[in-house]
Amino acid sequence: MKLTIPLALLMNLASIPAVLAHATFENEQAMQNTTVKAVLRIPHGCNGEATRLVRITIPEGVIAVKPMPKAGWTVKATSGDYAASYMLSGKPVSKGVKEIVWSGGELADDHYDEFTFRARFTDALPADKPLHFPVVQECANGKEAWVEIPAAGQDPHALKSPAPEIKVIAARKAAAPGHDHTAHEAGTAAQEIRIGALRISQPWTRATPGGARVGGGFMRITNTGTQTDRLIGGSAEVATHFEVHEMRMDGNVMKMRALDKGLEIKPGQTIELKPGGYHVMFIGLKSPLKTGERVKGQLEFERAGKVEVEFKIEDRGSTGAHHSHTGH
Repeated sequence: MKLTIPLALLMNLASIPAVLAHATFENEQAMQNTTVKAVLRIPHGCNGEATRLVRITIPEGVIAVKPMPKAGWTVKATSGDYAASYMLSGKPVSKGVKEIVWSGGELADDHYDEFTFRARFTDALPADKPLHFPVVQECANGKEAWVEIPAAGQDPHALKSPAPEIKVIAARKAAAPGHDHTAHEAGTAAQEIRIGALRISQPWTRATPGGARVGGGFMRITNTGTQTDRLIGGSAEVATHFEVHEMRMDGNVMKMRALDKGLEIKPGQTIELKPGGYHVMFIGLKSPLKTGERVKGQLEFERAGKVEVEFKIEDRGSTGAHHSHTGH
């Protein structure tokens, strides 16, 4: 039987191999002054041969690089001097990893794999521009060099071997002390924080009475990617500890527990952290949370890495609606 395929479908199918042929990052973007888990995707070998080595060059402005070991492969990180000095945890650093090499393994030409590292994207990187990471695959008798960087205004898809890229987005700026947030409330509510395939919106918390030792943090997280991620922890400047929790009914009793393995967020799923359900805990508050102020914090995800956030402090509201943690 003869199969007839519409011309439009054939054209769409024809465009797919060109996209899949390139080495790319799973992370679409990274925010300045955040630590990111970068996942490099290698879709094939060299003209039918298996990939035996993957080499990635770390661009200037990306620091504190830590490659992830990979079963069956040997990983080597080569360090060197930065062109400038950068601040890390309050201290200047002028040297770090400039190149990562995974070798000794074998990735068949018809297979796909990922190579992962963590790194901090500094605010020295220009915002709203792509950052390129030259990558070389080596096989027994050949190689694929993804090292071409587009000129200003050039379409990277026009290049034969474009270097994988991650778009750098501007760091969020903290409001000045005493600044009135009321006029910006609508804009803040609509603001979205992005890290890799994750979208984080409306981080908030409730005001606490004097002497309170704990508080709860809430938000909405959407996974737009193709792989499951997990919220595994974080930190808040106002607390000594930070945990991911769940509240659920056990018979007729509402119980709360820490999620030791984190909160799973499946591809295409939106998880809402809210009072009476999933939430994060600020434990050991150093001072009360006051309505109208903000809490600086950080969320850590298993795949996407770390991202800076700010929790807007809302009114406590009624006792029944307030998410009480007095049982801790």
